[in-house]
Amino acid sequence: MSMEMRVFGLPAPQGSKRHVGGGRMVEASKKVAPWREAVVSEAIRAGLADTRIDGPCRIAITFYMPRPAGHSGTHGLKASAPDWPHRTPDLDKLVRSTFDAITQAAIWTDDARCVYVTAVKTYADRTGPGALITITEMTGAQHD
Repeated sequence: MSMEMRVFGLPAPQGSKRHVGGGRMVEASKKVAPWREAVVSEAIRAGLADTRIDGPCRIAITFYMPRPAGHSGTHGLKASAPDWPHRTPDLDKLVRSTFDAITQAAIWTDDARCVYVTAVKTYADRTGPGALITITEMTGAQHD
């Protein structure tokens, strides 16, 4: 079985946590909660929440990042604008926050179920920032 969802919103990295007293830890980044909420909301809307994959699966995520305003000039994209968003946020931290949201949405029972990851950061087109997420349950010896 394969499932796909397009999440709209600003992909945010899973960063460090900070201690706020009483043994409580909170996310240092205020952007992570809205991103996780966007992933969970889309999972619910797409009917994927509570799927609870309990076997091995693979995931492909394309993160669509906003292009900085400085990349554009009066005649469109500047020749000096990079093709790829090779600055922060780190790709692995984007994956971590998205995995946590997928777990929160109960698409899988635990992110340890994921045995194969493909992740890409690219610039968003006119549809805006977000992510395209495809999760496929693995059967047999799928070692593509």
